[in-house]
Amino acid sequence: MTGTEYLLSTAYMPPAGYFAVMMQAERVFIERHENYVKQSYRNRCIIMATNGIHSLTVPVLRGSFHKVPLGETGIDYSRRWVSVHQRAIVSAYRNSPFFSFYADDLFGILDSCIPLLLDLNMKILNYFTMLLEIPAEILFTDSYVSQGNSPHDLRYSISPKGCENKGYDFVFPPYSQVFSDRHGFIPDLSIIDLLFNLGPETRNYLVEMTGREKNIPPGKGRIW
Repeated sequence: MTGTEYLLSTAYMPPAGYFAVMMQAERVFIERHENYVKQSYRNRCIIMATNGIHSLTVPVLRGSFHKVPLGETGIDYSRRWVSVHQRAIVSAYRNSPFFSFYADDLFGILDSCIPLLLDLNMKILNYFTMLLEIPAEILFTDSYVSQGNSPHDLRYSISPKGCENKGYDFVFPPYSQVFSDRHGFIPDLSIIDLLFNLGPETRNYLVEMTGREKNIPPGKGRIW
């Protein structure tokens, strides 16, 4: 798929499919000029906890609900969400095989109290792409891109509200999850579910997914 480019939203600890898209791309453009979008992966991730799927949300400053550009969306640290997320992640994954290999680095990023949502997400994304050796060049859009111009625009289709239609149709091979004995296999959770459970095999898992990918067509040349 040489020359393939995709347009993605920023995301907080994105789902596995998000990284599978990146794995097959030459370039990925992250939208930074859109207005903040509520109830999306931009400020939340989905993990598996003892009672099943569980959403972790980064609270944004109140003014961000009123057409604030994403690049200016601030994080509300008065809500003490960092400790809440860390406790939830520890509770969910402390018994996973590779938790101790990655948790300290991830928690260190969260503890750094980065003021803007986009900057926090990019810091986390860069950490994951380094671990997974994602080959794609990651860039920001120069200006807001209107919807409907390309099938490679996955900004609004990769969404926790539309689990049955995320803009891709990957096959997620089952792997051992901490609470799979209670809830069965749950696919396309946050990338941390893969990392904590599969460790160094996470990249091979994503490569296998892209080999089975069906619906995202290749494209060539600059799209954005």
